[in-house]
Amino acid sequence: MSDFFTAEWMARYADEWNKEPGLSDELAKIDFTSTIGYGFPDDSEPKGVLVVENGKATVAGSYEGQTLNWDIRATPEQWEKWMKKPPGMTGLGLAFTTGKIKFKVGDYGSMLKDPRMAGPFIKSFTVMGRV
Repeated sequence: MSDFFTAEWMARYADEWNKEPGLSDELAKIDFTSTIGYGFPDDSEPKGVLVVENGKATVAGSYEGQTLNWDIRATPEQWEKWMKKPPGMTGLGLAFTTGKIKFKVGDYGSMLKDPRMAGPFIKSFTVMGRV
């Protein structure tokens, strides 16, 4: 299994998140604050967690029982594929309907219907590829 979502990986992800205006600045405009878990479908809990306050990543590390607003899961192979070539809106919608991405917590449908959130969500995959 990959080293995706380890404490060290999450810290680098947070740094890259905050450097990307298409992500952090756009989410700041809507006062986006959430605790996001990342992991793999068969695990009982996410591996990594990112706390975002007003668009900026403020805490990143291993999941330690935090209450999540979002819990996003995919296989290591799928995460790696998206990190190399981030999905667009169509690809992400297809991944959701085919089960390649799962939201154990969070309302995927409402997020995609709000372009102020959907665009930055897509951008988060680009940022993952920089880690």
